[in-house]
Amino acid sequence: MASTYTPLGVEKMATGENAGTWGTKTNTNLEIIEQFAGGYTTQAVTDGADTDLSVSDGSTGATLAHRAIDLTGALTGARNVTIPIDVQQMYVLKNSTTGSQAVTFKYVSGTGGSVTFTGGDTSSKIIYGTGSGSDPDIVDLGFVTTTGTQTLSNKTLTAPVIADAGYIADANGAEQIIFQTTTSAVNELEVTNAATGNPPILGASGEANTGVHIKPKGTGETIVGSGAASATLTTSGAYDLILDTNAGSSSGTITITDAADGDITIAPNGTGVAKAVDAADATGAIKIAGKETMWIPASAMYGASTNGADAQQVETTATRPDMNVLDFDASTAEYAQFSVGFPKSWAAGTVTYQVYWTPSNTNTDNCIFGLQGVSCGDSDTIDVAYGTGVEVTDAGIGTVEDQQITAESGAVTITAAAAGEQVYFQLYRDAADGSDTFTGDARVLGMRLFFTTDLANDA
Repeated sequence: MASTYTPLGVEKMATGENAGTWGTKTNTNLEIIEQFAGGYTTQAVTDGADTDLSVSDGSTGATLAHRAIDLTGALTGARNVTIPIDVQQMYVLKNSTTGSQAVTFKYVSGTGGSVTFTGGDTSSKIIYGTGSGSDPDIVDLGFVTTTGTQTLSNKTLTAPVIADAGYIADANGAEQIIFQTTTSAVNELEVTNAATGNPPILGASGEANTGVHIKPKGTGETIVGSGAASATLTTSGAYDLILDTNAGSSSGTITITDAADGDITIAPNGTGVAKAVDAADATGAIKIAGKETMWIPASAMYGASTNGADAQQVETTATRPDMNVLDFDASTAEYAQFSVGFPKSWAAGTVTYQVYWTPSNTNTDNCIFGLQGVSCGDSDTIDVAYGTGVEVTDAGIGTVEDQQITAESGAVTITAAAAGEQVYFQLYRDAADGSDTFTGDARVLGMRLFFTTDLANDA
């Protein structure tokens, strides 16, 4: 009875056969077994036709009988490498062909599965052939290599590393996320998922108080929102939201205060001005609640019934400005009165003032003015004493008919001050005090009254 052979070429010797050559044939069989157990060989892939790997019965060297096969050759088109339909073997395949063409490893016939190296894929694969039936399969075990393009499904990567400028690609192979590097980096991004009803977190890790930098390219914009609804920027927890530029080093700020009826505070940097744009696209400064001014001309004042200042209209030169003044005597304390209704936005606090006046002679000694006030509301008596006067001193300028403006006074406390009330004021010259040494009448042209608001308007 003659010997037979396995699909990979091992000789199965019949009883009584091969007298005198048994040892040689057995050694050959062992070498063939060693080949497909761990042997390595190269195989040139034919350009222009399939490369058929065939069995070499009873002898060594057959490519298909090796465990590791390195496919070589320069290709100009997609090519097939085939094995006989009855071969059952596990292979380690390496694609070393050039030309960026697909190479498919398959059975020579049947419609079973095959394994393909896509164009340019020079990775390695671990595969096996089932070699049974008319349509056996070539199965890829999914061996992960350090080169080439491969698909990983349901794999857990522990502390993976993506090299300098590495990237994650989309389904089309296009770059989706690129990873750049910084020398001696200590800060990084961390992504945290969230339970129902909570947003996932993109955060910073590393040093304490590390920010997150979102950086458009060139003049690109940072865009938030879904495009289907208004976008909202908010804080995590009950904290204020502060907007600034250049990390706040040379910037004004906008602070949205977290509180019931919380304020929005716009704070320009240095001498910068808070501005807004109106419906006509005109840009102007935003009026800030705070120090305001009110002009009180002498014509709006009247001499008090007792020791009242004398109202006069004094001509300088014909057709030039006349001076509508109140003359305050040099030797007797005299008074002038007026009243104002401050806006509702008035903070009902203290006021300051400046007196605008002109001397009646060339004396340069000190003239002392004082102001006092009292507030009266609905049903209050007007027969009420003024508050304590606050005085300001100004020396004569030395020239008749020259404009003089005093320094701004100290704070004048208005008795019973309240917003929405009528406030009565009394301006006086403290001529009876020995400190006032100006020798002529002090001719008051008017005064500037300073007050503070704390509301945006009078609504």
